[in-house]
Amino acid sequence: MAGMVSFDVRPSVPASLAALEKLAFNLLWCWDRDAIDLFRRLDEDLWDSTFHNPVLMLGRMSQQSFTSLLEDESFMDHLNQVTEKFEQYLADERTWFRKFYDHDMPLFAYFSAEFGLTECLKIYSGGLGILAGDSLKSASDLGVPVVGVGLLYQEGYFRQYLNADGWQQERCDVNDFSNLPVRPLLDGDGNPMTISVRVDGREVSVRCWSVEVGRVPLFLLDTNIDENHPQDQKITSKLYGGDPETRIKQEIILGIGGARMLRSIGLDPIVYHMNEGHSAFLALERARQLMCERGLSFEEAREIGRSGNVFTTHTPVTAGIDEFPAWMIEKYFGEYVGELGIDIPALLALGRVDGADSDEPFNMARLAIREAAAVNGVSRLHRRVTRKMWADMWEDVPFDEIPVEYVTNGIHIPSWVSHDMATLLDRYLGPGWVERPTDETVWDGVWKIPDSELWRTHERRRERLVAFARSCLRRQLENRDASSEELKRAEEVLDPSALTIGFARRFATYKRATLILKDKARLKRILENAECPVQFIFAGKAHPKDSTGKEFIRQVLHFAREEGVRSRIVFLEDYNMIVSRYLVEGVDVWLNTPLRPMEASGTSGMKVVPNGGLNLSILDGWWDEAHSPHVGWAIGKGESYRDIDYQNKVESNALYDILEREVIPLFYSRSRDGLPRGWIGTMKQSMRSLCHVFNTDRMVKQYVNDFYLPAVAEFKRLSCNGSAQASELASWKWKTRDSWHGIEILDLKADIDGNERVGAMVPVEAVLRLGALRPGDVTVEAFYGLLDEKRLIRSGCPVELEQAHQNEDGTHVYRGEVACEDSGKYGITVRVIPSRRILSDPFQLNLITWL
Repeated sequence: MAGMVSFDVRPSVPASLAALEKLAFNLLWCWDRDAIDLFRRLDEDLWDSTFHNPVLMLGRMSQQSFTSLLEDESFMDHLNQVTEKFEQYLADERTWFRKFYDHDMPLFAYFSAEFGLTECLKIYSGGLGILAGDSLKSASDLGVPVVGVGLLYQEGYFRQYLNADGWQQERCDVNDFSNLPVRPLLDGDGNPMTISVRVDGREVSVRCWSVEVGRVPLFLLDTNIDENHPQDQKITSKLYGGDPETRIKQEIILGIGGARMLRSIGLDPIVYHMNEGHSAFLALERARQLMCERGLSFEEAREIGRSGNVFTTHTPVTAGIDEFPAWMIEKYFGEYVGELGIDIPALLALGRVDGADSDEPFNMARLAIREAAAVNGVSRLHRRVTRKMWADMWEDVPFDEIPVEYVTNGIHIPSWVSHDMATLLDRYLGPGWVERPTDETVWDGVWKIPDSELWRTHERRRERLVAFARSCLRRQLENRDASSEELKRAEEVLDPSALTIGFARRFATYKRATLILKDKARLKRILENAECPVQFIFAGKAHPKDSTGKEFIRQVLHFAREEGVRSRIVFLEDYNMIVSRYLVEGVDVWLNTPLRPMEASGTSGMKVVPNGGLNLSILDGWWDEAHSPHVGWAIGKGESYRDIDYQNKVESNALYDILEREVIPLFYSRSRDGLPRGWIGTMKQSMRSLCHVFNTDRMVKQYVNDFYLPAVAEFKRLSCNGSAQASELASWKWKTRDSWHGIEILDLKADIDGNERVGAMVPVEAVLRLGALRPGDVTVEAFYGLLDEKRLIRSGCPVELEQAHQNEDGTHVYRGEVACEDSGKYGITVRVIPSRRILSDPFQLNLITWL
């Protein structure tokens, strides 16, 4: 508004309570039970009404309330204990990372379009953001030197409510940054720090904010500032909002702006981790910065930058990847490419399969893959899906050698375990389940928990879930002006002692939320069984443009209103971290029914495990590698059918069978003391077998050991001596590409006498021409294995052949041996690839010559 002066008013907290404000601005409180209890103690109603936001709470408390706290010795003692614990955590240098890397500490940067850290900071939409938030928490616990980079959205993701017919409606709440646990970064003069990014011909000022996540800083970027053009102020308005042009602007701010912001505050990370392709433009900015600082060409700078980039994809379908038409890339990068010393066609080629295909859009995942030293999916099965999705980028490379690895996702266990269960784990497992969650021996302590204590703890959480669901349902009905009779019924829905099954996730088509409704008559018989009652709690949002997903929600709600089942099914609106926490802490069974292999990983089912819940799921994502008959149930055996309707029918029938024959009988089979001993045994086996694996501490350690530290070593190697090795590598790649057509494999001989036995070594000799290349430029390999029914090598294995000599005619002879490890029909061929000694990934040039 013209002629207006704006300013922030901060809470007036007495000096003696200053520690409260310090605690409030570090999100360590959101996974520290003592800190949560401390803030809840201030005012439990206010804690709930502020979405668990201690900063807003302190701003709304009266001075009289603060005075009362100062006079409360018990509270002050509690505050001192929490503060002391907080300070010890931040100062402790005996972390996992320090034990292995205690000098010349590198820095890692983790870029993500969303971060789900706590319910009051609404800059997340779902699993990708929650995973990013849990990753930062574990990095903090492990002492990993990482910084997060994201966007601070003015509105965040949408809020959901349902109309009387059950159709999803959307509304947005505006984030009030001055009342959130975020602070503006300040420059040397104490003014809010900004950076500048040129977008669509205009300079856009980007404000920088900081969130403390334990030991880890998270930096967030925001364009909603007065000096920007009104269109540019809206760039960071909504998470995943707007049209494709808004998306490309957001991704320019995230990738290019994020990389500039780090440099402007004096941080120079070696490893840049792209959590999905939204931030892939950072690779271009990295190269530009290296060009400016070291006087390198674009290709030389690419080699150095690429060596330190890591790309994680969570997407199982190409439709989930952002793509932009060529005209849009030209519009937004027409000026920028000049700073890179390339042209638009060269830039477009980085995001295409065929750079010369003018109709092919620019794909952000392809850019990220090309500009990353390491690429990974987020589960073992998803690695296979990812290799299949992007196989066209590695033409002629055998499927099992496509350079995509996997790091299965996890959860930050302390963030998702109920207070009740955490107290029980403290008692019988000690502090190790928090401090060393990846230590398998720690979880042996689960067997020490008396069955009665574990069951009583779980029952308390189920009772609280039922109470929460009733409260939510009543509020939903009140918002729809429901009758007094409907409100009364809401107080009686669900049974605190009944088998409770939860289904909560995004209502996308492939997640098949309505698979359980395929045979409504059979489902009704299950729900109406008075002797063995079963109940379902649903929650989840559909994308605003996903009409099919909205129809699924409507179908669930309509079925829940049918006579005989209305007290057995509840749909909770506005799925968020609070709803999720109640569900994963209180359900007996977590149901997951995706269409395999469309679930890249999934983490919601992991969250029930440390709370004693059991999983009932399709063998997809993480459950494909986690399942055994001792820890939960699998729907089917991973079969896929061409007819989706038939697959739905088969798997819905399998689901009903498992419920009727296994889940329900096991839950209601009670010993003399009323305990379901068999069920409790499965709970313990699930906790013991899965908790130490499916957590973000294991995940972060895997990223550090397998990707980050190797990237650090390669980055330093290419950067030393004035980047001489990067220049040599860029020149060698150019020469190799230009000369590769001169390679000819002329002959292959295998010394076979027809009487080979298992364990025999078969001598192999290959003759080839290298053209303008030298033996040091290539690796020659025999590729062999058992043949399938089509006489193709199945799961082949490469063996490097050594150069024996060079003939007078310029041909080269290579020799080696292959091992006959199994009986069967073998095949042997030979291939030439770029040198493994020069390239850590010999397939990155997409050059390979087969016999």
